[in-house]
Amino acid sequence: MQKCPRRRIYKTTTHVPLELGQIMDSETFEKSRLYQLDKSNFSFWSGLYSEIEGTLILLFGGIPYLWRLSGRFCGYAGFGPEYEITQSLVFLLMATLFSALTGLPWSLYNTFVIEEKHGFNQQTLGFFMKDAIKKFIVTQCILLPVSSLLLYIIKIGGDYFFIYAWLFTLVVSLVLVTIYADYIAPLFDKFTPLPEGKLKQEIEVMAKSIDFPLTKVYVVEGSKRSSHSNAYFYGFFKNKRIVLFDTLLEEYSVLNKDIQEESGMEPRNDGEGDSEEIKAKIKNKKQGCKNEEVLAVLGHELGHWKLGHTVKNIIISQMNSFLCFFLFAVLIGRKELFAAFGFFDSQPTLIGLLIIFQFIFSPYNEVLSFCLTVLSRRFEFQADAFAKKLGKAKDLYSALIKLNKDNLGFPVSDWLFSMWHYSHPPLLERLQALKNSKHD
Repeated sequence: MQKCPRRRIYKTTTHVPLELGQIMDSETFEKSRLYQLDKSNFSFWSGLYSEIEGTLILLFGGIPYLWRLSGRFCGYAGFGPEYEITQSLVFLLMATLFSALTGLPWSLYNTFVIEEKHGFNQQTLGFFMKDAIKKFIVTQCILLPVSSLLLYIIKIGGDYFFIYAWLFTLVVSLVLVTIYADYIAPLFDKFTPLPEGKLKQEIEVMAKSIDFPLTKVYVVEGSKRSSHSNAYFYGFFKNKRIVLFDTLLEEYSVLNKDIQEESGMEPRNDGEGDSEEIKAKIKNKKQGCKNEEVLAVLGHELGHWKLGHTVKNIIISQMNSFLCFFLFAVLIGRKELFAAFGFFDSQPTLIGLLIIFQFIFSPYNEVLSFCLTVLSRRFEFQADAFAKKLGKAKDLYSALIKLNKDNLGFPVSDWLFSMWHYSHPPLLERLQALKNSKHD
């Protein structure tokens, strides 16, 4: 039901509103409308399937059945009921495998039907399957050791195990954030240093002007996977790196190469007027942003760092994590919780974590998600304002329009749905905030 207002807007808003006339042509507007409508329909049906699947698992005792099945597998290997952590790892492996297999058809449809239909997918089926297998293996290599250590800490931690468990998850999250871009992300995408040139020099100058401790600038070959674009920074303390997707850079994107060779896009040189018209079409078809606009986007991202948004999000996340572990410690001894999910004779720690974090905390998580969405939107406006202070208002204004066009974002939204679900403010709201000083 949550999706209905959004779908209604996609279906009924078929013409460019007057306030959008200067920033979006009717062709792009229609493309974005159809793309978002397809995505919304897909989200509805995949979400409905997920709800039905979860309900059936609960009704027919899928969780206790999988736990007993994992116990039988452990028994075949010579591990008895006293090896609870081993059984928990087998349970996790089978549960994530089941989730991956049931989610695979939806992922395939999303990639090779919806994304392909709207010109975003760049993957072959072989690349997709190889990527999916690799993701599953990497996930298990992280999930299983971390889970086993967490369960062990809970087992031996005594009355204050929730403090030790929280500290452990804090360390793990910081380590993963630190190593992700250097050791995990390169397993899936190619990272290369941004070539020496004007853009790199201007990035370094801007970083230095706000005391951002930049050490390296990378370009990730995201175009092998999708034509969507992005940029981010990572690293702690004095070792910050910036990562730009090649699809963000107009001069660097491989998707722009040989674009003039496409049918009907090659200048005929049989008249100056025709040649200029063709050039205009080519320019409009190109993806990505000019260097000045890339700098404006980075100014926004660096604003998140300068204004402490990253640190604030980490603090909020860890406060929430501590609260959840504390409440878990209070509830884990309640036998009726386990009995409600089909565990009458045993109370496995992993199952307790699953029940409490996924089901008992579900209403709380919805409220928390809404609060974080409101906070995120506030942070986005603040980061835009920071870019304005750097003198990037005009370029950020045009970059937001280009990125919206490249990603086929639909600029019209239901205010209530937007308030609850969108972590970034709608395009028109951001442009309005920049408009008064876009010529700064």
